[in-house]
Formats: sequence, structure tokens, C-alpha cells
Amino acid sequence: MSDNKFASIADQPFVPVIVGAHVGGYSLVRAFHEAYGVKSLVVTGASSWVVDNSAILEVVGCPDAHDADVLAATLEGSPFAELSQPKILLATSDSLVDVIDAMRDQLDESWKVPYVRAEILERATRKHTFEQAAAAAGVSIPTTTIIDLSDEGDGTAYAIKVPAEGYPLILKPTAPRAWNTVTFEGQAKVHEVASADELRDLLDRIHASGYRAKLILQDMIPGDDTGMRILTCYCDRNSQVRFASYGRTLIEEHSPGLIGVPAAILTGQNREIVDEAVRLLAELKWVGYANFDLKYDPRDGKSKFFELNPRLGRSNYYVTGTGFNAITWYVDEYVHDNLPDEFELIEADTETVYSVVPVRTIKWALAGHPELWARVQRVIKAGGLRNPMHYKAEKHPVRWAKILAAGVSYDRKFHQYYDPEAAFHPGGEAADSDLPRP
Repeated sequence: MSDNKFASIADQPFVPVIVGAHVGGYSLVRAFHEAYGVKSLVVTGASSWVVDNSAILEVVGCPDAHDADVLAATLEGSPFAELSQPKILLATSDSLVDVIDAMRDQLDESWKVPYVRAEILERATRKHTFEQAAAAAGVSIPTTTIIDLSDEGDGTAYAIKVPAEGYPLILKPTAPRAWNTVTFEGQAKVHEVASADELRDLLDRIHASGYRAKLILQDMIPGDDTGMRILTCYCDRNSQVRFASYGRTLIEEHSPGLIGVPAAILTGQNREIVDEAVRLLAELKWVGYANFDLKYDPRDGKSKFFELNPRLGRSNYYVTGTGFNAITWYVDEYVHDNLPDEFELIEADTETVYSVVPVRTIKWALAGHPELWARVQRVIKAGGLRNPMHYKAEKHPVRWAKILAAGVSYDRKFHQYYDPEAAFHPGGEAADSDLPRP
């Protein structure tokens, strides 16, 4: 090896290669280490406290992982060129899935890429046929309309059809890779708009930034973070769902770049929603992991699917923390090629609390949900708390100091960006029955 720090990796039966260095990327690294005792290579343009001083990974620098040619050149160079064993390549964002798909044909056969090709990816995530696929599968989604900024012109005559439910509405991009190449004042992952004037102003800023893809304008389902649901499904190469993991969000990220990412989740089961996802994924001919956000709608009592995320999400350790390690499906199918033909769908059934925030932050966020907090507290007291960053294999004292400091920072950030009392809607409590009672 060209560098001694990679010598031990050369002896592994396979090598996980994770593009991205945030908490979701580290969660994948940890899952591989828990299941197989292997180190991962993390490809990133800039390191962070999340991956610094770690005993279970090595960082490989890449000037711009969002450029397909630059990423391909990095993966064709050292240390990868000296690793002949299988290498499984995973992305940590939707835009990086796009990049990997764009450059995957430049890689040799030792690389295993468990993502769908562009045609299916676009149908499910950006070509706005997700709504038609959901309708064909009998799956409920929020009322949705599309705003197309790809048309030529000065951007003053947008074709806007406001959902019948009216304002407030949610506006979000359909092309993550294009969204990440532009900047404008107030830019966020997801935007909430309260009026026609506010929507017009936001569209003007987006258009002026140079974004020329489509936007989704969606009915904003009432309720606070506890109305959100998460579902992660693994589909084999024949688009058969082999595994599903479900949970109820307790609190989401609210800082502009991370809006909507679950920060704490109570895991459980909901076979009705899993069955809906099975139909939808078959309709889409999906392969690999699909991660869905849903929200319980107190107006009609249904949990409605939002867009499909084409990968294991940032909060993927909520799956592994239940005892059903998420990455074993990747390894079994793509590295070992030994998924059995006969199977029954496996649902994670362990009740745990996934969290990247301190317990005090969860308690604060659930002030309007005393029954839910009591339940969460019981699970935690029974040993069910799962924080992906708290891994005993890590020994470096500087790393642990930064993890503890991050907890304080998280708590401060949530108090800055989120007001649980303002967000609370009592109607959402009716949704508590969709998780099994302890």
C-alpha cells in the first residue's frame, strides 16, 4: 500500500467506501464494523469531528465529490487501485447518488454499486411520476403540484396551481444535485410558504439563483414533528421487499440545511404502511434501499407518503440500532451474492429510541405529548437508547470530548430553531396507535 494507514484494510474480505462524512456516513461505517469488524474508507472533501480520530475508518480526500469526473478519478487512484477485493460504494445524500450513477461505468468490476439506474431513479424522485406511481399503487400522498423553472424566460410568469387545501404550503426542489449548485438568501432544504406573496418572492429568488429544474409545491399537513413517520425498505434485484424498518419521529432537525432530518425516532412496526410501500416499490421497479418520510394527517386519519429517498437516510442507525443491521442486506446480495430465493419479509420489531440529541432535548420537544414522553422514557430506562456516535470501539479522548460538546451544541441549536409549543397540534395524538405498545 502507498500509505501504512491503509495496510490493515488490504487484508479485509471487502471494503466499504462511504462518500460523505456526516453522522449518516459514520452510522454506515459503524454498521459495517459492528457486523463484520471491517474498517471503511470515507471519501470527503473536508474532514469533520464526526470522522476525526476514529478507530474504524480512514479518510480519503476528494477535491469535489459532487463532480462525477473528480470522484471517479479519486476512486481510480490510491489507495483504491491497490485494493483488489470487492468494494461496496455508498452515498450519504441524494445528490451523491446522482453523482455515483453518472460515473459508475468508469469503475472496474470490483466495485459494487447497489443503486438503481438513472431512468428508475428519475421516475421515483425527479420526473414527477412519483405521484402517478403512488396512485397506481393505491398509496396516499399530500396534494402536490409542480412548478417548472426550466422554461426560458425572465421568471416572472410562473405556472402555479395551488393545492386545494390552500396555504401554508411546502416548497422543495426535485433535483438535489442542481439545488446544491446554487445559492440564494434564505435557502433551505425545504421551504414553508404562508401566502401567495411569500411564494412569489421565494420563486423570484430561486429563479435568480440560476436553478432551472422543477419544484414541488405540496399541501402542508398540520401537526408537529411527532406526526412524522419514517420507513426504510430493502429491495432485492427483482424489486422484492426483503426487509422493512418503521418508526415514529420524535423531533426533526430545524436548522436551514437539515430541515426534515429526524433527530430522534421511536422504532416500532406498522404492517399496513409497509404493505403500501411494497406495492409502491414494485410499481417503481425499485432496487436497493428506499427511505420514505410520511406524515400522519389528523384531517383524515391517514399517514401520507412524501418523496422517496434513494438510499439509506442520514438517520439510518435507527435501523441498525434495533438489532437488524441495515448493511447486511447490501453485503449478502452484492458482495456474497447469496440472498435465498425463498423468503418472508422481515420487519424490525424492537422498540428503541434512536437519537443524536441529548435526552433532555427530547423531553423538551415532547412537552405537549406527556403520554408519548412517558413511553419514550420507559424505553430509554429499559436500555433502549441508541446514539450512533456513542460507540465503545472508539477510544480516542479527543473524539469523545467532541461528541459530548456536540450534544450541548445540538441542544442549543434546537432551542434556537424550533418552538414545540407553537408547533403542537393536539389532533396529532390520535396517531399514537400505529406503534406497538410495550
